[in-house]
Amino acid sequence: MELIFLGTGTSTGVPMIGCRCATCTSTDPCDQRLRCSVIVRPDDGAPGILIDAGPDLRRQLLDHQTPDLAALLVTHIHYDHVGGIDDLRPYCYKAPDGKFPVYCRADVGAGLKRAVPYAFAEDHYPGAPAFHLHTVDDDTPFEIPVAGHNPVKVVPLPVLHAKLPILGYRIGPLAYITDCSHIGDETLARLNGVDTLVINALRPQPHPAHLSLDESLAVIARVAPRQAFLTHMSHDMPPAAEVEPLLPQGVRLAHDGLRIRF
Repeated sequence: MELIFLGTGTSTGVPMIGCRCATCTSTDPCDQRLRCSVIVRPDDGAPGILIDAGPDLRRQLLDHQTPDLAALLVTHIHYDHVGGIDDLRPYCYKAPDGKFPVYCRADVGAGLKRAVPYAFAEDHYPGAPAFHLHTVDDDTPFEIPVAGHNPVKVVPLPVLHAKLPILGYRIGPLAYITDCSHIGDETLARLNGVDTLVINALRPQPHPAHLSLDESLAVIARVAPRQAFLTHMSHDMPPAAEVEPLLPQGVRLAHDGLRIRF
């Protein structure tokens, strides 16, 4: 499979508007981060699975030549993870029933109906996006059907974002977790045998709603994947050229546009 990082930044993106810190003024492309999103794409040529649809989504999809997508997985309802969902309307037009599949927790589905009510209206406005919501249970693995290809098997990974229950996802040997501040033992058990772990690391300093760099590295050490990538980084993370040499073997900072195979 292939994982494509569309964005690796936190809610403000990097550079942050008005900031002149070392990371925000860096000319290294690895320090320039759009809001967090990835595509997981099987090797059999099937359309990819998009995880999160932040406010940079239109630019991200155009930068990657408008990749084929089978569905959207949503981790949680915060704007930096769903603010670009309207930009999926061209994918809605291509769907057999005119509705693009979205998989998420029930509370996220309710939030999406409040955020983009026109996408769920019975009296559908011509040209507006339309979505078919599939409710994900924290404890029940599920499959995403892909026409002409094998279904994609997904295991939910419930974690906490401060006090908010949210989801990461495991797809085969890949686990993707963002905006996490705490991972319980049951979810850690679901990470057993993971080859590639993507996990958030907001900054070196502690934060009440996100894992810090040291906290993320502690999770990685416990899970012991073959390789791990840090994402959802703020401008408080020092420039990548300073951080990368200090990371344990097999751990890297993800960056926008990075493609990895696993």
